[in-house]
Amino acid sequence: MNTRIISYVISNLFKLMMALFLFPLAVSVYYREGLKLSMAYIIPIIILCVLSYFLSGKSPENQSFFSKEGLVIVALSWLLISFFGALPFVISGEIPNMIDAFFESVSGFTTTGATILSEVESLSKSILFWRSFTHVVGGMGVLVLVLAILPKGNNQALHIMRAEVPGPTVGKLVAKMSYNSRILYIIYISMIIIMIIFLLLGGMPFFDACIHAFGTAGTGGFSSKNTSIGFYNSAYIDYVTSIGMLVFGLNFNLFYLLILGNIKQIFKSEEAKYYLSIVFIATAFICINIYPIYSSITRMIRDVFFTVSSIITTTGYSTVDFDKWPTFSKIILMFLMFCGGCAGSTAGGFKVSRLAILIKRFVREFKKIGHPNKVLNIKLEGKTLDKEMLEGVDSYFILYSVILFILLLITAWESDTFITALSAVLATFNNIGPGLGAVGPTSNFGLFSPFLKFILSLGMLLGRLEIIPLLILVSPRIYRKRD
Repeated sequence: MNTRIISYVISNLFKLMMALFLFPLAVSVYYREGLKLSMAYIIPIIILCVLSYFLSGKSPENQSFFSKEGLVIVALSWLLISFFGALPFVISGEIPNMIDAFFESVSGFTTTGATILSEVESLSKSILFWRSFTHVVGGMGVLVLVLAILPKGNNQALHIMRAEVPGPTVGKLVAKMSYNSRILYIIYISMIIIMIIFLLLGGMPFFDACIHAFGTAGTGGFSSKNTSIGFYNSAYIDYVTSIGMLVFGLNFNLFYLLILGNIKQIFKSEEAKYYLSIVFIATAFICINIYPIYSSITRMIRDVFFTVSSIITTTGYSTVDFDKWPTFSKIILMFLMFCGGCAGSTAGGFKVSRLAILIKRFVREFKKIGHPNKVLNIKLEGKTLDKEMLEGVDSYFILYSVILFILLLITAWESDTFITALSAVLATFNNIGPGLGAVGPTSNFGLFSPFLKFILSLGMLLGRLEIIPLLILVSPRIYRKRD
């Protein structure tokens, strides 16, 4: 294993984190929050500066690395940023318990949006900002940002992209990965700015607009209000946020095609069609199911569309307590928790593309009944999927199911009902945020023990990194010398 290149990338990650802490520090200074809050960011900056100095050294002569190194870099990076991201919460005293702070930090970076806090409005402005800013950083991928700012482009960095960007495939927009990362981040930041402007037009204060634009862009869902988006009681803000969440749940390659003016290719996207169809069908079925409990049809459509958009994109914002909806509607929401958004988006979940491939495989096997020798290819986005891709999806589904079951067994030990245990696991492992039952949209994860909070934190990381990198990190074989 090329340990020098791993240290080199980690040192650059630490330098990036030092720069990121300057943003909440600036917010703290602007709002005159005092020395204690400022030190909550200055101390981590000093620690990271020292660590970066000892790790960096000279640029390694051998800068080649492969899938193994890429997976280790990603796993280590996410564990480290989650730890250092928790320090401002602890040092400021606003989340004094390290496990709780780690849970909140992991939830932010993985864009889960689950929280142990019952009263967020009492937090300082800079902590609220940092808490939501982690969604921006983690949404596109921390190491994608590192690749974007590194001066040298290395196409072997595709191994990092494959490990960090969610979905069954990673497509390169341009030849060099550094340019690829910069394009993604330019699109990403531009869309965040547009989202802020739209929220400001709805009368939302600038600070709140930034917080909720961060949560929408990262599909994370941290809010500056205890009642989330529902605090504003605005149809305009609800619909803008709903559409924003759906947009950020699409594959970012589509936005690059939009910039190039390739509109026809966008409308040909099979995954996008499946994604939007699921949203439409889920919204329609839930509306039919809850129609008797609503006196206003327009309000019902608004609440359902918002909730469906929030759950399928794994954002976790809420305008209504959907835990009070009928069982049929809650089952649909749990399916959306599993489904998730598109590959190559900021959304979590199993991913629509993988679900489409599994369904197509089932249909193919059904068609082959009575004709076992008949050759039927499976296509997605107009391309025939090879055996390796199909086996990869099957393997991931099995691994996903096994991890889900293990997390469910552990969580069930402390849960009052099955629905609480299952939704808590789905909400964290699929990076959604709120669940049902005791962890519903009006509750939080503070009721669990420190041990379970730590396990669910690992579950969030497993879900965001799609399992393999963290498992590789604990495998003894990965540390053997390459022949």
